[in-house]
Amino acid sequence: MARTLTLPNGETVTPDDVFLYNDYPYRVEFPDGDDTPGDGRGESVDAEFYLSPLYWGGGEMDVPFREREALVEQWGEESEGLLGEEDWEQWLAEARTDERFDDEELDALRRELPVSGGGVVARIRQALGI
Repeated sequence: MARTLTLPNGETVTPDDVFLYNDYPYRVEFPDGDDTPGDGRGESVDAEFYLSPLYWGGGEMDVPFREREALVEQWGEESEGLLGEEDWEQWLAEARTDERFDDEELDALRRELPVSGGGVVARIRQALGI
């Protein structure tokens, strides 16, 4: 059975779920329990779970949390939890106008997010209003 995390908004997520945390898509990851220092993420951190950014995750960009209460304290206005397809489409459209993101990152995110279509074809359709 997959481990779960209850987000501060009450939603429950597994490592397969993508959710919006501080205006970026993340997944939850749990330490594997093999006593590897830092759990493969650089420096040694005693974490109950990690929030892993969808594009940049799996390393030093992962955010360690020793307890859920710390996540509750850091859960800001731009953290919404699980989003539906339309909400992720809207997030991607807004991110395309944000210079913090490049096309490569957003194309990769589109392939991972629960949205229809993807990549270059979806951007062309969106630009043409189709």
